[in-house]
Amino acid sequence: MTEPSQTLPTILVVDDEVRSLESLARILDEEFDVRTASTIAEAEAVLENEWVQVVLCDQRMPDQTGVEFLKSVRTRWPDIIRMIVSGYTDAHDIIDGINEAGIFQYITKPWHPEGLILTLKTACRLYELQRENELLAIELKMSPSEASRKVSDRREKLRRDYDFDDGIVRGRDSPMNGICSTLRQVAPYDVPVLLSGASGTGKELAARALHYGSLRWNKPFVVENCGALPDELLESELFGHKRGAFTGAVEDHMGLFERANGGSVFLDEIGEVSPAFQVKLLRVLQEGEIRPVGSTKTRKVDVRVIAATNKDLEEEVRAGRFRADLYYRLAGMVIRIPDLKDRRGDIPVLARALLARAVDHLGKRVTGFTDEAVDCMRNYGWPGNVREMQNEIQQMLVMGPEGQALGAELLSRHILRADPADAGTGDDAAIADIEGTLKDRIETLEARIIRETLIRHRWNKSRAARELGLSRVGLRSKLERYGLENVKPHPATRRAAGSAV
Repeated sequence: MTEPSQTLPTILVVDDEVRSLESLARILDEEFDVRTASTIAEAEAVLENEWVQVVLCDQRMPDQTGVEFLKSVRTRWPDIIRMIVSGYTDAHDIIDGINEAGIFQYITKPWHPEGLILTLKTACRLYELQRENELLAIELKMSPSEASRKVSDRREKLRRDYDFDDGIVRGRDSPMNGICSTLRQVAPYDVPVLLSGASGTGKELAARALHYGSLRWNKPFVVENCGALPDELLESELFGHKRGAFTGAVEDHMGLFERANGGSVFLDEIGEVSPAFQVKLLRVLQEGEIRPVGSTKTRKVDVRVIAATNKDLEEEVRAGRFRADLYYRLAGMVIRIPDLKDRRGDIPVLARALLARAVDHLGKRVTGFTDEAVDCMRNYGWPGNVREMQNEIQQMLVMGPEGQALGAELLSRHILRADPADAGTGDDAAIADIEGTLKDRIETLEARIIRETLIRHRWNKSRAARELGLSRVGLRSKLERYGLENVKPHPATRRAAGSAV
């Protein structure tokens, strides 16, 4: 695969529907160098022969799902930015895509051309930033003094960015205050740390704070998702390999442990590694040395290991799926990162911080959120945690009006339909938790749907009644029945440019 000379970034669009494929290609053609594929086999052929920056794949493909295909792309071409387009907005599918395939963005149908182009431009910029980091590493070898200065300046900035006070966003009375206090206390000491918590809670952010708060802050911090690679590739990535060690090993490869020498290694999803690989990792942690694949010699390494898992590793040890001796090597300190549903007071300040970050990335200016939007976000359980919120806010920014506050009507329907009493449960669980007779349960769901519809239509009852197939009198009757007649939107919602939060 050779890098092309054209200036336009290359986008691969994968969709088995010919009309949809042609429509996307036509819309994107002016801004991007577009490649198309109607099957997974065609897409793989393009990736093997073209220099592609972004893959935009339909979720519903005949051979396998878009998420399944992008999981393989993540393994074979990890630098490529991966995106899904789908007419289905099941929250669980979105979360799986984010966690398993490293999906950058989940585009829902019907998509808007301007928003899609803006999101793709952002994805291409992310790809370029990755390339710049690679070039910086090359520059370090070619011009040590200048490159070292750049690296030093960047690490100093990262140290400020990941400060315990400013880097981990939280409210005044947040449960994260105690977590950050523990992290700050542990950071200077060279002990292994195991971070536990659900996917998307910010374990990598905590790991970075540990590193940049330690005496190793000016040394490398490297990350590896242990659940994303098979044993053979994981061993090569972590420990390196010698030329000729296996098919495709055309040159010596330095592993992450050696690259991080003097610094920290973050092993994400450590609970996913196989028993066979656990033995190899244990030896490295015990002896402080690695042996590249295909080599007969060992090399000493000095690294601090920070691991993370979304599993209960103590239970995994009891069940015989995780080695007890490896667990105790990793668990010098065990710190649990709470779910977002357990820190609902953080949601407003976290939402503002994520919005500011999205504004910087996308270059689109807004004045904040309406009060009603923040209330809806507080009422939702966020099963995908901070990562899910980040994607939701980016989507709101793309679809929202320039220069105005982002209103609740821009939120996904499953978020709008969330009830405060159900915060912390997924959609299915929320339905299952509804008690009473069939009539009672149906009425509860009906009330949520009516409220969600009113919010999307900015409390315009005529439009809401029209969408729901009700007369205004019929809608008014239901509002009275469900106690919604006195529910008013926040003042900010009534104005085109509402007050920012």
